[in-house]
Amino acid sequence: MTNLEKATNSPLYGERIINESEIICFENPNKKRIYEITIDLPEFTCKCPFSGYPDFATLQIKYQPKEKVYELKSLKLYINSYRDKEISHEEVVNRIMDDLTETASPHWLHLHANFNPRGNVTMQLDIFTGEKKN
Repeated sequence: MTNLEKATNSPLYGERIINESEIICFENPNKKRIYEITIDLPEFTCKCPFSGYPDFATLQIKYQPKEKVYELKSLKLYINSYRDKEISHEEVVNRIMDDLTETASPHWLHLHANFNPRGNVTMQLDIFTGEKKN
């Protein structure tokens, strides 16, 4: 078996990386300054727990870092780990918020989820935690 064949065996290398993903943070490079970070994740997917059909959404994370800042590649891989999970919109947004808050403990965080239309219905969820610092 060649190295290419080994690397592409099931699960595929990308699937393995996603399955092992976790949110990684690094130290805030400027703890003296109050600033806001916005991260857009336009390709979120999960599956409806009732139909099994895919759900698509754009997620937006806005936060004010305290001690830690989210590392973007790890965040992307973590978000991709929901791709095949059967989970409701409400549960997935709350779970992501819990993981984000637990990992970095920002001053405040706002998670906005805008789910694409399916069956003539759209849904948006907003979750907030913490307080803005001036």
